[in-house]
Amino acid sequence: MLKRGDGDVIRSCSNATLELNMGPQAKPTSFEKTEGATASEDCGVGPLENQLSVEDFVKIQRVFESQDPRQTICMPREEFIQKMTETVGWGTKEEYGELFDKVDVARAGLVDWDKLTSFILLSLYERDERAKATVIPQWKDLEFLPGKHKDTIQKVVFLKSSSRYLTISKEGLLGIWGENLKLQETVPITSDATKLKYLWVTSLVSLENVNKIAVAFTSKEICFYDLLSKEEFPCQYKLQGLKGAPICMDYWYDPLDPKESILSFGDITGKVQAIAFTAAMISLFERPANACDDEEATMTIDWAELLSGCHKCCHVLQHTFHHGYWVRQVTYIASLDAFISSTTSSTDTVLLAWREKPETLLKMTSFNIAQGVHAFDYHSQLNLIATAGINNKVCLWNPYVISKPVGVLWGHSASVIAVQFFAERKQLFSFSRDKVLRLWDIQHQLSIQRIACSFPKTQDFRCLFHFDETHGRLFISFNNQLALLAMKNEVSKRVKSHLKAVTCVLYNSHLKQVISSDVGSTVSFWMIETGQKIKQFAGCHGNAEISTMALDANKARLLTGSTDGTVKVWDFNGYCHHTLNVGQDGVVDISQILVLKKTILIVGWERSVTVFRPQNFNQFFIQSEEWKGGIHHQDDLLCAAFLPPQTLATGSYDGEIVLWNNSTENAYHVLHPEHQRQLTSKLDLEAQKVNVKRSCSMQCMTDQSTVAARNVEIDTEGNNAVTRLCFLEARKISAATGGANLVSCGASGHVRFWDTFKKALLAEFLAHAGVGSIIMSIDKLNQYLATGDTDGWLKIWNIEDYCVSSTESRITQAPTLLRSFQLHEDRISSLEICESGGHLLIISSSADCSVCVTGLSSAPALIFGQASHWNIENYFSLPKQDTNLIESKIQEESLKANPLFSKEGSYLDSTEHSQLTEENKDNSTNIIRSSEEMNFSQKYKKRNIYKEKPKKPCCGEIIQKSSSTFGSLSLRILKELPEVSKPAFLLDPGKFFKEDLEKDEPQGPQFPLLSETLKAVFDEKSLFPKEILDRERQDKPLCQETNEVKIKRNKK
Repeated sequence: MLKRGDGDVIRSCSNATLELNMGPQAKPTSFEKTEGATASEDCGVGPLENQLSVEDFVKIQRVFESQDPRQTICMPREEFIQKMTETVGWGTKEEYGELFDKVDVARAGLVDWDKLTSFILLSLYERDERAKATVIPQWKDLEFLPGKHKDTIQKVVFLKSSSRYLTISKEGLLGIWGENLKLQETVPITSDATKLKYLWVTSLVSLENVNKIAVAFTSKEICFYDLLSKEEFPCQYKLQGLKGAPICMDYWYDPLDPKESILSFGDITGKVQAIAFTAAMISLFERPANACDDEEATMTIDWAELLSGCHKCCHVLQHTFHHGYWVRQVTYIASLDAFISSTTSSTDTVLLAWREKPETLLKMTSFNIAQGVHAFDYHSQLNLIATAGINNKVCLWNPYVISKPVGVLWGHSASVIAVQFFAERKQLFSFSRDKVLRLWDIQHQLSIQRIACSFPKTQDFRCLFHFDETHGRLFISFNNQLALLAMKNEVSKRVKSHLKAVTCVLYNSHLKQVISSDVGSTVSFWMIETGQKIKQFAGCHGNAEISTMALDANKARLLTGSTDGTVKVWDFNGYCHHTLNVGQDGVVDISQILVLKKTILIVGWERSVTVFRPQNFNQFFIQSEEWKGGIHHQDDLLCAAFLPPQTLATGSYDGEIVLWNNSTENAYHVLHPEHQRQLTSKLDLEAQKVNVKRSCSMQCMTDQSTVAARNVEIDTEGNNAVTRLCFLEARKISAATGGANLVSCGASGHVRFWDTFKKALLAEFLAHAGVGSIIMSIDKLNQYLATGDTDGWLKIWNIEDYCVSSTESRITQAPTLLRSFQLHEDRISSLEICESGGHLLIISSSADCSVCVTGLSSAPALIFGQASHWNIENYFSLPKQDTNLIESKIQEESLKANPLFSKEGSYLDSTEHSQLTEENKDNSTNIIRSSEEMNFSQKYKKRNIYKEKPKKPCCGEIIQKSSSTFGSLSLRILKELPEVSKPAFLLDPGKFFKEDLEKDEPQGPQFPLLSETLKAVFDEKSLFPKEILDRERQDKPLCQETNEVKIKRNKK
């Protein structure tokens, strides 16, 4: 680990130094093109740090060395450029200036040796990780396929014609698997002889060109089964009379001339035999003249007949060069026109046998390998034979060089039992007896991947190894169990910002940094101006996914929400100040963190809002507090938004948007595209309980209207689910002027504009068709709307003049579409519209592991993590916005809405520097997640169908209008007080307040007492409303009667 000068811990990689150039060099002139770069990367000379050699770095280190070990030499920019140019001897001043700017990410103006080496190691580590990601396959978790085999699995083959897999076990049970690896059926493959107890199936091959399979038995038979027959795999040919039991087989056919094919097999006597078919498409063997007319009857062929040449459509080749040792594997190599076979003997271990025409006898060359081999494989392009040695070695052989191998791969600690080439990538798999799988780089002869999965612990096992390169599936059998290692789908050679899917992205305008998180609990920080990664926090929530993030108002604290049920508060040095226990020690799905002035609201997994109050953050672990508003949603909350000074909106899965008064935490209205309803506060509900007896008749009337209002169809399919809410703060909308001030989007691909003052839906248009859930983001001036969908498409709309006033009918026409293109190759998980250098930028994250930045017009898409850094000014020139105008407008609106809170103090302990405060306005940080848990698919629909129905509130609990004493009072905004002129004693204080008063100055007049001036008796009942006085007058006789009854009872 290296620690940068600014306190950021940087990961180092010991292998990264291998990427450095190992010798001196002049100024590089070669051009480098970054693999996987987008249109934003121009072909040109690579970065200076990638061109420096080891000797160059030694020279640079000497410049930073000091005679005093305790002293650190720091250089400013100009000195660094001058000394580097003189010391290294090549490179322009501009290049060294760019290098200085990359190293000095903190903009301290000074660079030392530690900062420089940390930057170099980090860039090399990133480059090394990118290179590995392109050549090393990534695997899913090991999976055991449920099967019905009761004995050892002998072979796995893939049928290209029907896209099915076949497995066969020793007892003769054939398993048929679909391409999705679901077992479709099992068929017993038997012959007359195999019905005996101790006769087994030894091998199976597929004859693809004739749609047949060949199965070998210990009864010295090979049976051929037709795959196209109406019956279940009838035996078409039976080859019998072999001298030894065949234990391995291989089949080859000429793709250009399918009638030419060869079936080769080896037996327990050491023989290698082959049948060369010359008319395979017509018939494998000639039908005897005395055979019955039934074409479906099994035709028996004797091996002696084949040797004698009775069958004109095929002939036999064989050799016995293995001298009685069991032939473990055999194959025919067309490029060599030779048969390769192997045994476990130390002599003639691997044999190459070929025929020189017109001779009929085979010639042989052999490789002697100590202790023998279990298996081998051949790579035609590399012309290499790989052998799995019993002596723990994997050897690489040139077929024409038998004296010694061209390479030996060391690394296994047990005998190697299987090898197979990954032909496309020129890599090699090897599997050893201790159940360790290795992947080798053939060119460098290095082990680049080691996989030790949770294989069965049995010591005595028969292993089968088969790699289906077409589908990226690796099958390993252990006796009768079949295990699968599937390669993860590679999105493309596109640059990746994270190793795993990115879930959220933020922009810190104070530091000009982009912050991104992924499902692997990693948070990365990037410079927006150059795309450079400056630091990374790994394992923020252990192995749990980070689902959403938020910044406090001062942009000094980062909040991360995870599926482990916690929200953590971080500083930018990677120190966690607080852990908010959201899920009460349970797993929850946090979709949004909303940081307000005095509260932190968290939603995403239930129908209520979880609230934390920063003024109570006096410990590390913080428990949630009660949300006074209770539960008013009928389904899980997905998002929230805040409009100063006190309007809060929350959206749920069933499409309802509830409006709250954030100050009192009471809900007052529900918005929905198809229905609306009025809500009452808790105070009114309590008053209703007090007066329930007196308002019985009124309540009965209200019940009928309540039931009618509640008789709405609840959306259980999620078609109207609200995934994003955004208030249009910059618009000067009021109850009088009208117009949309709230925007929502969701699962149906629609975007809706609402007027929260008039509680009306003003506009609705389809932004993305047929893609399900969408997300959105709006700029600060509310001029542009960006939407993203599950296919990676980004659309940018101009909404500056859209729904700025109320209309009688609902608007269905979409606003002006500025841009539409596919920015990502997978689901867009988060969007952020920000301003940098006066330019509007759209930052997006995706499940394709990338974070991109683009502009409003036809600007290219830049990917954070690409090899070459950028200068943001060179790519985004239009449209340009006035930064001061943005800030002044937002600040003006905030001050108008909430003048009392224009300056906010700290609610957290200042010694910990963990405040979640506001500077000049009551601003909310609104970051929402769009993850696979919000994928409104069949899985989520089923969850809602079987989910317990939410409890519906009582009739008088929500809908009924208050019948309490103050229920008829209307609350309105107070009118502004007229200007009052200053009194005379403030205008001329000297006249009224003299420092030295004369002692003989007469005293002021004595005011009479209040009792002397009171003209009428004071009646305190006049202070109360007439309604209260009337009720008291009506209740007085009732109270008197009650008291008289009590007195009589006491006398008795």
